[in-house]
Amino acid sequence: MLRVLAFTIGAIWAATADAEVEEYQLKAAVVYNFAKFVEWPPQSFTSASEPIAVCIVGQDPFGNWLGETLAGRMVGGRRFVIRHASEPQEAGRCQILFVSSSERKRFRNILAEVKGDGVLTVGDTPGFAALGGVVNLRLDGETVRMEVNLESAKQKKLQISAKLLSLAQIVK
Repeated sequence: MLRVLAFTIGAIWAATADAEVEEYQLKAAVVYNFAKFVEWPPQSFTSASEPIAVCIVGQDPFGNWLGETLAGRMVGGRRFVIRHASEPQEAGRCQILFVSSSERKRFRNILAEVKGDGVLTVGDTPGFAALGGVVNLRLDGETVRMEVNLESAKQKKLQISAKLLSLAQIVK
């Protein structure tokens, strides 16, 4: 599975060898790969065919990258849908919730309002995971690094693969 993650990111690099790779192009690939390395609790989906909803709260930094990365892909027989949520209460039916850095001042409130099990909260702002988000993505040169808050994952009843965790920095 780690090879799949590396291959996906490597394929993006190769496909864009003549163009500068965008930060959010890489982060979109990482978001896609989360679906392969995270197990959600059964109540996260209402049916076996319900799609994996990737929701964005705040300004969408991905542009077209997230849609292009997820288009036509499936994980565990589930396709992906992308939704934009203006308020965290709308994130109830999301499996992956990306909280944009534009919402920096509301992180604590957003994380407190995202009720229920099975919402993988992802951000890309320093301190996001330490404030209670499950995953924070940060760019380190040309590599996307992950910070994971295991306590937050446990509270959301998310099982994160040990293989993925081996690539992450654990934060509290």
